[in-house]
Amino acid sequence: MFGPADLNAIVQRGPPMKPARSVVSSASDQISSPGQPPLGSSIDRRRWMQWTGATLGLAASSHGIVSSAKAAENIDPNRPLNLAVIGVANRGSANLAGVQSQNLTALCDVDENYLKDAGKRFPKAKLYRDYREMLREENDLDGVVISTPDHHHAPATIRAIEKGLHVYCEKPLTHTVAEARAIRMAAKEAGVVTQMGTQIHAGANYRRVVEMIQDGVIGNVTRVHVWVGKGWGATELPEPQGEAPSNVDWDLWLGPAPKIAYTPGLHPASWRRYRAYGAGTLGDMGCHYVDLPFWALGLHLPSSIVADGPPPSDDYCPTGLKVRYHFDATDKHDELDLTWYDGDRSPKELEGISVPGSGVLFVGDKGMMIATYGDYTLLPKDKFADFKPAAPRIADSIGHHMEWMQAIRGQGTPLCQFDYSGPLTETVLLGTVAHQCGRELKFNASEMVCTGDEQATSLLSKNYREGWSVDAAAAANV
Repeated sequence: MFGPADLNAIVQRGPPMKPARSVVSSASDQISSPGQPPLGSSIDRRRWMQWTGATLGLAASSHGIVSSAKAAENIDPNRPLNLAVIGVANRGSANLAGVQSQNLTALCDVDENYLKDAGKRFPKAKLYRDYREMLREENDLDGVVISTPDHHHAPATIRAIEKGLHVYCEKPLTHTVAEARAIRMAAKEAGVVTQMGTQIHAGANYRRVVEMIQDGVIGNVTRVHVWVGKGWGATELPEPQGEAPSNVDWDLWLGPAPKIAYTPGLHPASWRRYRAYGAGTLGDMGCHYVDLPFWALGLHLPSSIVADGPPPSDDYCPTGLKVRYHFDATDKHDELDLTWYDGDRSPKELEGISVPGSGVLFVGDKGMMIATYGDYTLLPKDKFADFKPAAPRIADSIGHHMEWMQAIRGQGTPLCQFDYSGPLTETVLLGTVAHQCGRELKFNASEMVCTGDEQATSLLSKNYREGWSVDAAAAANV
């Protein structure tokens, strides 16, 4: 029987993440890797498929959390939802504002200063530093909002799903490709309502662009360019500097990541620049901008990925990447390439035309379209001078958070649920893997491997410190 050890092997089969400076060597702080197969091994796919076909088997007791079966309940549409928010500053503060109409039962943050400030705004909420403790103790929750650094997304999400809770999680959905597959299938099996925090998906302009691309206004699309001028990059690791301030529980902030001494700057913002916690500009902004062609063209997962840029690092995320994703033809789209650029690789001109600082360029056989968050331009301008778009058919959003909350009450379906945002996240993160490897990768989505490339396959997943694992299988069907 395919059991918990095998599940860990799938999600955690990668090599231990390279510890940064000042690694603590006590046994309790080492990376755990129960049941891990040899580097890059394919595991027994027949047993995997048989097991996942029967049940996802989340083994909720593995985290000491008993399912409350909230997903099966009919929630009174007239009562506020009981919600918890994990991470209450920065994006967490915006998410608090997005759900403040509900009953905020519990708030969690590793930074006591942020937590106390949020507690003043919501005095009825119980305050926690450790979301694992919160999820064990809070038994009347309907859902959880997760606004942590990326490396906590999957550990927090899987524990919430095991408790039967609905989940709103910030982008990127997870820190690794395997985690995205795992929590997508876990959520599907549990029947919980999910939403990834790509708030621009609720914008009116994205909806109009999707309609026009799907209506064939520029014909069959064979190339897409996506670029972001910003650069969440680094060129070296910051130096550890003694003890953490008293308001920050540094061990909890590290969570599943390797144990290192307190390093100023990682908290609260610069963590995105370092591989143990984030995925650079592509991980940060890819889910926003790649979202548009993903939606408009009905993309799923690429078959090959190649990237170039500054020399890769096991420790930090350089800026200035160029990544080409190839998507095979499906019944929704022709064979096409999508190319990503960030930082100083962002182009001033593409396909012979000047482009804005960030955006998406669709290239079709009848024309082109440049789209940004709030506007679009059809090209060549003289050809489309008299163009009038059809009447909108994708309804305006009631709000990204509200979509999720209303769906919990049985009203509608969130457009960035994990069935959609999981493959989007996998795609984005495959670009970071390709850059680390420095060669073209052939991605076998159904097997969750990079064909013939053990190093790349190992980088689809990672290991976790004891007590923080993600105990779920990345299912075989995609």
